[in-house]
Amino acid sequence: MYSSKEHPENSTVFNIVILLSLKGSQHYYMNVSDVISFDILISAMKTGNQSFGTDFLLVGLFQYGQINSLLFVVIATLFTVALTGNIMLIHLIWLDTRLHTPMYFLLSQLSIIDLMYISTTVPKMVVNFLSQSKTITFMGCEIQTYVFLALGGTEALLLGFMSYDRYVAICHPLHYPVLMSKNICCLMVACAWASSSVSAIIHTLHVFQLPFCRSRLINHFFCEVPALLSLVCQDTSHYEYTVLLSGLTILLLPFLAILASYARVLIVVFQMSSGKGQAKAVSTCSSHLIVASLFYATALFTYTRPHSLHSPSQDKVVAVFYTIITPLLNPFIYSLRNKEVTGAVRRLLG
Repeated sequence: MYSSKEHPENSTVFNIVILLSLKGSQHYYMNVSDVISFDILISAMKTGNQSFGTDFLLVGLFQYGQINSLLFVVIATLFTVALTGNIMLIHLIWLDTRLHTPMYFLLSQLSIIDLMYISTTVPKMVVNFLSQSKTITFMGCEIQTYVFLALGGTEALLLGFMSYDRYVAICHPLHYPVLMSKNICCLMVACAWASSSVSAIIHTLHVFQLPFCRSRLINHFFCEVPALLSLVCQDTSHYEYTVLLSGLTILLLPFLAILASYARVLIVVFQMSSGKGQAKAVSTCSSHLIVASLFYATALFTYTRPHSLHSPSQDKVVAVFYTIITPLLNPFIYSLRNKEVTGAVRRLLG
């Protein structure tokens, strides 16, 4: 019997033959996903690309058409705004010495991460759409998976450290210089980067040594672990427990820490502040919590569900929130309501 695993160079032809044979069956009806898969596989062969036996094919977030072209413009615009916002915030914090404090140091690190985080997925998606190519090399997919996991994990941990900073500043102001010294801030950032990088490389190396003996068609707009697992031909249930454990550790624990920190902050503010101060604190905390919840909830939704419950179309929509929307909102939510940042902008503009 013919096996695409034994002949990886013919895997695309093999998939096309299967689709055509199934199409001829009276018990089979091609759905939208099959049509898209068939179209992409045919396109890959038409381009004369002889490496599609080892390369991957990304379905993408959108196909070709008037509505999807509009969606492409929207995504490209959001990407540009996110880049501009994060670069401006980093530049502002670096230039203004009044912002050289632990809180703004952590905020600048968040902007640096967001800058790289959104640049890990969107540029490749844009290039594929403009060139009408769906291909990503095996090595390129592996690198994208690692960088995405490392940056995403670092952001998840850093957001938790930022909530701790606010907790110490409001609940223990006299101990703030000691508890949030420069060395401790640098240690927080280093721990976030190191732990996330180690976790990312472990998951990446494990996933890419698994046998991809099915289609190399990734029904996603970037290389993400849940989407890659659907291409594996062996049982991955044990590894899914590892993904679940990592998700609970890197995502759920920091999120719970954020909720606890802001709950304590609000209690202290309501005990000490006037009505105006209370309203401002509630407004600030709520905006921070909304953005953090958007990031953690959508990421947890993707990384803590069993593989059998994943839907490619649903996963792509959910991924937009933690890959594009969150890096877009972070610099504005954490700075627009801040008088020190707006004051620094006015001083910079003259």
